[in-house]
Formats: sequence, C-alpha cells, structure tokens
Amino acid sequence: MGKLFAAAVTVIALISAALFVMHTWWLPADVSVLGQAIDGQINETMVFTGVLFVAAQLALAMFVWQSSSGGAARAIKVFPGGATFMVVFAIAIVSVELLSLVFVGTKVWAKIFLDPAPANAVHIDVQAGQFAFYFRYAGPDGKFGVPHPDKIDEGNDNFFGLDPQNDTAARDDIVSASLVVPVNQPVLLTMHSKDVGHSLYIPELRLQQDFVPGLVIPVHFTATKITKTEVVCTQLCGLGHYNMRGYVEVLSKDDYAKWLQDQAGQ
Repeated sequence: MGKLFAAAVTVIALISAALFVMHTWWLPADVSVLGQAIDGQINETMVFTGVLFVAAQLALAMFVWQSSSGGAARAIKVFPGGATFMVVFAIAIVSVELLSLVFVGTKVWAKIFLDPAPANAVHIDVQAGQFAFYFRYAGPDGKFGVPHPDKIDEGNDNFFGLDPQNDTAARDDIVSASLVVPVNQPVLLTMHSKDVGHSLYIPELRLQQDFVPGLVIPVHFTATKITKTEVVCTQLCGLGHYNMRGYVEVLSKDDYAKWLQDQAGQ
C-alpha cells in the first residue's frame, strides 16, 4: 500500500507540473503595457514554487517507498544534523525563495502602484457599490464635481452624490456603467467604495485592485489593443456578488473622443 501511495504522489506531482508548464490553465492574452512584465513575474513564481513543490513531493514519495520496502516497515535514517538542522534548512530555503520573489516582483508592482501616472493620463473616477461599478469622467470643462455621500440617490441615477445645483463643475460630469478608455494612452483610475469591500478585476489588462471603504486608491494602466471585455468583482460583497460585473471598452482615440462627445450631449 505504501509503494502504491508513493507512486500516486509521484504521478500527481509530475502531471501537475506538466499542466502548468504547458499553460493548460492560463490568463487570456494581455492587452496592456505592463502585461508582459506581469506574466514574466507569474512565470518566475511558478518556476520557483514549482521546483520546490515537485522536489518536496518526490522526497515524500521516496521516504514512503523506502519505509514500505521489503514487506516490513523499515526505519528511516535520522536527518543529517538532527531535527533542528532540518527545520533551519527548510526555513532558509523558503526565506530565500520568498525574498527572491519579493525582489523581482516589487519592480513590477511599483510601476503600477508607486510610480505616478503620466501627465497625459485620462482620469476616471470609479465607484463600487452593491452590486455595480460606475465610472465618472470630467465633462467639457475638464473638472470633476465634488461628490457628497449623503446625496447619493441611485433611484435618480445620482450614483456619486453630485450637487449640480450648487456645484457648476458637477453639471457636465459623465457617468457610465462601462469603463471606456482610449487605446495607447495612460489611464488613471481613482477607486473608492460607497459601502463594503469590492475588487476591480480585468484579466486582459492584468489589473486587479481592491476597493477599501474610506480610502481613495489610485491605479493606472495603458491598454494596447482595441477590444471589449468584462470587469468583475472578486471580493465576496453580498448576495448579489455573483452578478457584479461590467464591461471595458478600449476604443481608438477618435472613437473615444466621439464617445465622450455623445455622452456629454445626452
């Protein structure tokens, strides 16, 4: 029975590694400037963790095989240096792996979350609430109106709590249920939630960011291909979480300008 278990562990470990090497389950083709760097980070993570996973499973299979050989259970030799050395050795291996991943991954992470958005970035204000996303664009005056949480009235489509009667900048703000952006131009999202925690996930853009109630979180990206895809919430946010999704449209710059003009005229 022990040898059968050892063989099963070996086969499962090797098949699992092969599936990831072949990218059997993988993200869709990226359409963002940083997509290649993010995919490279994911690949490096898979290699680091995959090698240790396979090595650990093969070691487990070897110990089980040895202990069950010859019909009678055979004692496994004490690990060289004793248990203390084994624990220290394991901690050292894991520490080196984690520090390596942090060092490599921080460069990509910093470009998204620490580096400021370029000056020519299109600024879009994003609000999440049970159970929808809303995206706000500055109107022809180029200014955003000031949101007032106490004035939010979804029944009258005032999702951001704007006060156009007293705030002239709010009168031409454009609010859309879809995220529409121009191709090959930086986009800055300022993200906030009006109720609970949510998440903005767009796999084609390699973009995922949580909404945290009470915080305004900036994140920027640049789409490199005209496309239309989904944006979904990946934080369990209530009974309607399964249906919290919207669309992302990447348009040519001319089509984007026309879209803005059409929205402003409504």
